[in-house]
Amino acid sequence: MPRDRSSFSATTEDRTDQDLVTAIRAGDESAFSVLYGRYFQRVYNFSYTRLRNRADAEEATQDTFTAVFRSMGAYRGTASLLSWIYGIARNTVNNQIRKSRAHEVRLERAQAELGTPGLGVDDYSPEERLSFRRSADVIQHTLRSVTPWQAEVFFLRHFENLPIQEIADRMSRSNDAVRSSLYRVKRLVVDALESEGAGAD
Repeated sequence: MPRDRSSFSATTEDRTDQDLVTAIRAGDESAFSVLYGRYFQRVYNFSYTRLRNRADAEEATQDTFTAVFRSMGAYRGTASLLSWIYGIARNTVNNQIRKSRAHEVRLERAQAELGTPGLGVDDYSPEERLSFRRSADVIQHTLRSVTPWQAEVFFLRHFENLPIQEIADRMSRSNDAVRSSLYRVKRLVVDALESEGAGAD
C-alpha cells in the first residue's frame, strides 16, 4: 500500500467515498490508494493518541487499512465511510493494546524466573531452577540476535528499571526510538520464551 499521495491524480482524488467503495469492490486498486491517502493521517492520529508510540501507531494504521480492504464488501453505508473505518481502527488498536499487555505479563514472568529479590537459589526446587536457567538462556540468545544498542536498551529498562527518558539520554536516541526498540525486542523475547515453553511440553 502506498505511504504518500504523490502518485494520485486530481481526477481520481475528486471521487466521492461511495465512488471509491464501488470501485474498490470492482477491484480498482487505484481507488484504494486514494482512500488510503485520504484517511491515512486521521487513522494514524487516532492510533497515536491511544498508543503514544509512532512505530506502534504506524503498525496499527497499516493493519487497519488491510482490514478495511478485506472487509469492504461488509460496508453497508449506514454510517459514513470514515466512521466505519474508525470502528475498524478502534478494534485494531484495542487488539494491539491487549497483545502488548499480554507481552508485558509474559515478560514479567520471564524476569521473575531469572530471579526474585529476597529469594536465594535454595528457595527453588531443582525443576524451577532448571526452568529459570532455560529462560535465562533463551533471553540471552535472543538479545544476541539484535543490535548491541537494542540489547542494552532492553537490559536498562527491564533489569535496571530505568525510565525511558534516562535510557534515551544515555543512548543518545529519541524516546520514540527507545520505545520502538523495546516493543520489538520484547516481542522477540516473548515469542522465544513461548517457543521454548512449547518445546518443553
